[in-house]
Amino acid sequence: MKKICIGLIFSVGLLFAQGFTLSSDDIQGQLSNEQVFNGFGCTGKNISPELSWKDAPKGTKSFAITAYDPDAPTGSGWWHWVVFNIPKDKTSLEKGFGNKEYSNIIQSVTDYGKTGFGGACPPVGDKAHRYIFTVYALDIDKLDLNKNASAALVGYMINAHAIEKSSIIAYSGR
Repeated sequence: MKKICIGLIFSVGLLFAQGFTLSSDDIQGQLSNEQVFNGFGCTGKNISPELSWKDAPKGTKSFAITAYDPDAPTGSGWWHWVVFNIPKDKTSLEKGFGNKEYSNIIQSVTDYGKTGFGGACPPVGDKAHRYIFTVYALDIDKLDLNKNASAALVGYMINAHAIEKSSIIAYSGR
């Protein structure tokens, strides 16, 4: 009987465990004009959203963040933001973070061909696209890459060192 009670308490505890969680005050299901690209026929403000995370897993040494559109008509999706070497004691990126350069945190090249945040800009008349913002807890202090690294290479290295990840999905269409 004692084993059953302990097992039940443990199971109920797991149901209420929060886990590694990403949230944003700026992303509310649909991307706003602030997160829409300014170019390629789009006229948004191209401001990266505020992102915050909590309950990083044990062993986390740094974080990385990506924003990806799997619905882009490229055959391989579209990388809108790639950020890495975020220190383990940092638990948020403020609104507009992706529009500046930093000495210790790297934002590499997106599929727009530029570093930093590149907002949503799906083709006119296409279905609403999914924009997946993901934070990764990594088992390494720094990725040995620079801002000119391609999103695919950074993604490979992130996935090779990911302990856990958490995502938010928002939509945008024209």
